[in-house]
Amino acid sequence: MAPVASELTEEKRKQLCAWLGNVELTLLYKASVHGYNASAFHQRCDHQGPTLLVAYNSLGYIFGGYTSVDYAQSGQQITDNEAFLFSFRGETPVHFKVSKYNARLDDAGGPNFCQQLYFCYENQPVVHYKSVNWVQPFNSEKLYGNNTELTECEVYRVNQSLQVSFKEKPWRNILWTAKQREELMGLIRNHKPMMPSVSRVRILMIGPIGAGKSSFFNSINSIFMGHVTNKAMSGSAGTSVTTKFRTYPVKDGRERKPLPFVLCDTMGLEEQSGAGLDIEDISSIVQGHVPDRYKFNPKAPFQPDKASKPASLQRKIHCAVYVIDATKISLMSDKLEEKLSSVRSQLNSLEIPQMVVMTKVDETCPHVQNDLENIYESSYIKMKVQEVSSRVGVPVSCVLPVKNYSQELELELKCDILLLSAIKQMLRSADDYLDDVVDSI
Repeated sequence: MAPVASELTEEKRKQLCAWLGNVELTLLYKASVHGYNASAFHQRCDHQGPTLLVAYNSLGYIFGGYTSVDYAQSGQQITDNEAFLFSFRGETPVHFKVSKYNARLDDAGGPNFCQQLYFCYENQPVVHYKSVNWVQPFNSEKLYGNNTELTECEVYRVNQSLQVSFKEKPWRNILWTAKQREELMGLIRNHKPMMPSVSRVRILMIGPIGAGKSSFFNSINSIFMGHVTNKAMSGSAGTSVTTKFRTYPVKDGRERKPLPFVLCDTMGLEEQSGAGLDIEDISSIVQGHVPDRYKFNPKAPFQPDKASKPASLQRKIHCAVYVIDATKISLMSDKLEEKLSSVRSQLNSLEIPQMVVMTKVDETCPHVQNDLENIYESSYIKMKVQEVSSRVGVPVSCVLPVKNYSQELELELKCDILLLSAIKQMLRSADDYLDDVVDSI
């Protein structure tokens, strides 16, 4: 009998293998040949190790998911740190992590992810999506165009290749040495803002809920304290953990000497109107009117006292930073993208320089997860940087990939170097703003 032919093009195969690392794909199951019923799927796919599901629909979407845990019909909720969903729509691939807890239900039915996305649902050539309140929803329109009829469904065994992994030429140069970390820390400690009237640069952090704004401050604070800290409240709640405007001066070590910058944290942006940070509040924050610990009201923006004097340059914002989760950028909703566009327009009108901190880079690429030093050798991270640049509207050179401290108990050299490099670029950007203010006087 002739081998069953794969529907996957060589171009798409290479992209999927780039996400998975140095692997080979072996076709186990093809629904049009073996049947769309769950029993046929399990007969060929159970106990095969890591697998990749690839589905196709009549709109031309190629989409599916990866799981590193065997199918075994155990009836258990599967925890899988490496599970993800993907989609090819046109030339822009979409790839995002799913919750490692309840990554899928290992039952006797067809393959599913997070008990939300079901393939070959009820033994039919269809995909079925149902929202569950304990899992963050994803955008089915972007994943498969809301076209539920499948033209094909394939499952591949994922085999690790024995060949040595190829590393691309770095697309940014960076030194990963203890000496470099010390030099970056010294540069930041000794930084003098461009104007004598400004003793500390104020950097405003803006972004969707759960992107890692508070965690970014905690990570920077950890480096200068010499151990992992959690001063700012952070987490992964469904609504913004930060409800107040907070100004966080970063202090150096046990001596607690203030460093020449302040990180300003805001309530998270949400796509719904009347929820999250109100865009009108951003103008008040940038112009220095909003006091520290002011509690945001999503339904009523801050009202500055019209009788008060204009805030000093010291109290104004000198650089704005969008904090974006790399694992979610591809599925950012249109409404959230519109909010970011409105924020950008407002900051542009105030002539505030803008940058992006792209968090959770280790969760988007297995090469980077294995070794953070591979970040600027990863073509996938480069592609995500370009995507963030396009969606947020800042130059590629202003997108700074980092890994915040989240589960670590001790500091890590390469993590520190990425974070410190980001602060260095923010200080330079703020200097450009202050230099422009000097020229306008």
